[in-house]
Amino acid sequence: MPMSVTNEIKERLDIVEVISQYVPLKKAGRNFQGLCPFHNEKTPSFVVFPESQGWHCFGACSTGGDLFTFVMKRENLDFGEALKLLAAKAGVELRPRTGAPSADEQRLERLRAIISDAAIYYNYLLNRAAEAAIARDYLAQRGLTTETWETWQLGYAADSWDALKDRLVAKGYALEEIEEAGLVIRREDGSGCYDRFRGRLMIPIRDAQGRTSGFGARLLRDDPDRPQPKYINSPQTPLFDKSSVLYGLDMARKPIRDADLAVIVEGYMDVLMSHQVGVCNVVAGMGTALTEAQMRQIKRYSSNITLALDPDVAGDQATLRGLETARQAMERDWEPVFSPTGLLRQEGRLKAQLRIAALPGGLDPDELARQSVEGWKQVIADALPVIDYYLTLVSREEDLSSARGKDNAVARLAPLIREIASPIERSHYTQLLARMIQADERLVAQQIATRRAAQKRPFRDGRPRQDAETELRADFEGETGEPPVGERPVITVRRSAAGLEEHILGRLLARPDLLAALDAEMIRLHAPPLSIEDFAGAESQAVLTALQANPAPAGDWSAESVLAAMPEPLQDLGRALLEQAQAYPPLTEEKLIKDLGDALLRLRARTLDQQVRRLRFLILESQEAGSDEWRRYRELVQVYSMQMHHIARLAHSRTMTGALAQRTHP
Repeated sequence: MPMSVTNEIKERLDIVEVISQYVPLKKAGRNFQGLCPFHNEKTPSFVVFPESQGWHCFGACSTGGDLFTFVMKRENLDFGEALKLLAAKAGVELRPRTGAPSADEQRLERLRAIISDAAIYYNYLLNRAAEAAIARDYLAQRGLTTETWETWQLGYAADSWDALKDRLVAKGYALEEIEEAGLVIRREDGSGCYDRFRGRLMIPIRDAQGRTSGFGARLLRDDPDRPQPKYINSPQTPLFDKSSVLYGLDMARKPIRDADLAVIVEGYMDVLMSHQVGVCNVVAGMGTALTEAQMRQIKRYSSNITLALDPDVAGDQATLRGLETARQAMERDWEPVFSPTGLLRQEGRLKAQLRIAALPGGLDPDELARQSVEGWKQVIADALPVIDYYLTLVSREEDLSSARGKDNAVARLAPLIREIASPIERSHYTQLLARMIQADERLVAQQIATRRAAQKRPFRDGRPRQDAETELRADFEGETGEPPVGERPVITVRRSAAGLEEHILGRLLARPDLLAALDAEMIRLHAPPLSIEDFAGAESQAVLTALQANPAPAGDWSAESVLAAMPEPLQDLGRALLEQAQAYPPLTEEKLIKDLGDALLRLRARTLDQQVRRLRFLILESQEAGSDEWRRYRELVQVYSMQMHHIARLAHSRTMTGALAQRTHP
């Protein structure tokens, strides 16, 4: 795979030397150890492996990677930013990619130019046109300064059928291009096109890189004879998909990272006023309900999210769906847990917090920020955990005097309580729920631990039988505390970990719409969804991040749009992965999802096997040094071994299901 720039940087920089600038490291055998920089600890669990140029935290983080992933995590950078930093440190020149852009790239750049020129024209009209006085008066009435107008490039669309169209045609753009950009509408009789936006305040909507991709437009005049919606947006285009856009993210990225908190509001004006008064970690969705694509974008910058909802809207079903989307999309730590019947399952604990900010007196964030900046900040600071919001909601919606109402309350709240990371907080909310439904706390705790809404029971069969086509025996040793010989995991791992990463990414580049299907398949198996932590290398993580941040919009989709969004050094890698996937034999969608699921399970087995091997060396080295650390490492080997055993059961279950399906449907 063409990773020459990143490989050159890794060859020039010593991972031990770079990490030592952040973490004091001590030699421990052939490796180096130190206190983990990503969580508080007293006993060193952070290990750097010079031979493989990797690192891993064997403590609370339970994560690792290469030089790039360390710098990205420590400095809170994305791949492109880490690449520039490390390239400068290594003295490697980042040259722009040569070669002619593809037809798709040229088409997208042309559409961006059209949208950009339209934004410039709208902004010019707002500042200069006499008829735009109504827009200027409206903005002044809302308390927005001219500096804010210019920072956000606000504009005005002339109340004309063809002002923008004529302007863009005069600049050399074809009518078909202007239509594809979503700026004009073709007449039903085919006699031409007319401007989509007329007599409206224009709000450019930019992607995370600050490139204008579409517009929001607010009506300024009410016409009883011709009623129109107050707000309209650009239609779906190759550049604009409102389900994956967060308004203001380009301006809020750094403040969100710095605060480690994203505040999501409902409207454009909420964002504009909040930024104007200095509360800049604020973005807005493009509708009431958050989407998975929007959550994928926001969690690149922080996993801590506060929703500032209008009290009148907070209870509607669209908002509840948005809350559920946000909760499902947030990162989790997955740990093996034994059920009351002795079965092993993976239990997810949220690694971040989702909170609800209650706005006082029915005020919008825009109005509150205008009245009192400190009041707006305090509302954000006082936001309640989402579980508290749901407790209030459930107590209002369910008849808690009836048996069915009590059962429904437990069913709705159990998944949220189960995901709380702190055992003390879980106990606290279990007590609250028990008191709320007036039931025995031990019974409620048991229900929370065992109830699995809309999921099948874990695989219950005995030891997975050996299958000639799906077999890999992990080379465990009895004295390190692994499962007994009869319980050793059996799972196929034919490819190297790097090969499996390439296989998964190539398949997803060819079919990005399968991302959601793969996550659903993993959840069905009681396994964690696909995460960047499944990949060891920063390059693979960055490709997955680009895929997740650029989900396939409805309708026609081109891989080039995802490739174009990647940092330039990764674009060649993305193309190579795509070409490799296109050379695979064609599969039905059902088989593609199974293929991806199998590959992900194998990759996880490889990763766990590597950690077990590393831990064996650490056990020997700590024993030779007379340290007691080997006992903790041995416990980790047991944990990883149980996880491998769980994966083996999943793989065997899928194999048996596939074989049965083949016999049933020849």
